[in-house]
Amino acid sequence: MADLFLYVAMFGVVLLALRALVHRALLRGLAAPRIAHEVTPADLDLGRAEVTQVQIAGPEGARLFGWLITPATVSGGPPETPRPAVLVMHGWGANAAMMLGLAPPLIAAGYAVMFLDARCHGRSDGARFTSMPRFAEDIAAGLAHLRAQPGIDPARIALIGHSVGAGAVLLHAARARDICAVVSLSAFAHPREVMQRWMAEHRIPFRGIGQYILRHVQRVIGARFDEIAPIHTVTQLRCPVLLVHGLEDVTAPFSDAERLRAAAPDAQLLPVHGDHDLRDSLHAHEPEIVSFLNAACLPS
Repeated sequence: MADLFLYVAMFGVVLLALRALVHRALLRGLAAPRIAHEVTPADLDLGRAEVTQVQIAGPEGARLFGWLITPATVSGGPPETPRPAVLVMHGWGANAAMMLGLAPPLIAAGYAVMFLDARCHGRSDGARFTSMPRFAEDIAAGLAHLRAQPGIDPARIALIGHSVGAGAVLLHAARARDICAVVSLSAFAHPREVMQRWMAEHRIPFRGIGQYILRHVQRVIGARFDEIAPIHTVTQLRCPVLLVHGLEDVTAPFSDAERLRAAAPDAQLLPVHGDHDLRDSLHAHEPEIVSFLNAACLPS
């Protein structure tokens, strides 16, 4: 009997050790690469817009880096009414600088714009891990800072997000319902499918190992995939939604956008010729994006 207890204890120790190894391996394998900013707002033609570099108090004591760009006020003119604003969130392994191409058309339309680095990205602080729910937490911190700025109308703030950032803006808007509009760029339909594609690329068998990985990841991020999936959160929004998606996207197929549109019939779908990145594809569609935001966020 003593030997049996010893064997059971040894098996338990080995099992815990294996779980710890798998956990560390997953954190390394799924970690987002940290890419340095290659451009800044100074590299753009923003006219006399005011650019402020911000350091925001984020979750768990993290400091979040961002830029707040505000259209120039008319010197000597009458006081302006509080202006609408947009918070822009990048995707996985990207950063705020990669989204700066959206600044000129939004500034020209009169919007203040905040570009934010999520934790573990760009110039924001790191963390043990990040995830789509953590992106959403960082968005909430950015919004709190944005709403506290003078000259910003806290009731007229929209969100734009790309890829995982798109999933995160949908998640925040579904929870908070304090957003006037959401523009989703290249959103995937369900994180489980993203994980399954990742495992297939790494030739990880789904039965047994893959199923364990999916359960473990959900435990680590503290959320069930079904609850945070864009295919679910898009149905919970009460604000206008614009789904912008590349017809040649192989990372999140265009069929994902069609599924999101089918789940939320009131959402608008804007197909564009482009891949998942979309930076080179959005310029031709800037008027449509600005027109959507104006209809949702400006007084009629």
